[in-house]
Amino acid sequence: MEQRVSLRSYSIVFLSSLLLWVLLTGSLATEELLAGLLVALVVSAVSRQQLGVFNGLILSPRAFLFLIAYLVYFFYALLRANFDLAGRVLSPSLPIRPGFVEVRTGLTSSLGRMLLANSITLTPGTLTVELQEERLLVHWINVPEEADRQAVTEAVAGGFERWISGFLK
Repeated sequence: MEQRVSLRSYSIVFLSSLLLWVLLTGSLATEELLAGLLVALVVSAVSRQQLGVFNGLILSPRAFLFLIAYLVYFFYALLRANFDLAGRVLSPSLPIRPGFVEVRTGLTSSLGRMLLANSITLTPGTLTVELQEERLLVHWINVPEEADRQAVTEAVAGGFERWISGFLK
């Protein structure tokens, strides 16, 4: 499946590469900027086949706020999951019912789905095993008995998806 690469995608990669170059060199000297422009141009050209992944990116001030909110939520979820898992390790009486659950996502871009899958995986106690279209197969350390797909989706991915959908399709 080949995605059409837009000028916007090239621009995102080019400007990101140039910004990274300037941050790494710490210099705005003409020679450094010219070298950075050349490197950013080469990176953009070489990565042409992968640029379609940026088609789902939303660029707006509102999207930037959603990105910040997502990062805050992610760190909150990470802390909460770490404490939950530490509690289960230190207190064997806490339930552990490992199993696989199927989660459905409304995100349509491949970048959005990948970020959701990685966010779930990076949270202790969950691991995304498979990602196919809108379906994620997740191994969860404590699968509730009698949980329907909607409740599982909300528990595992709901918070992440709410914030990701503000800056990715």
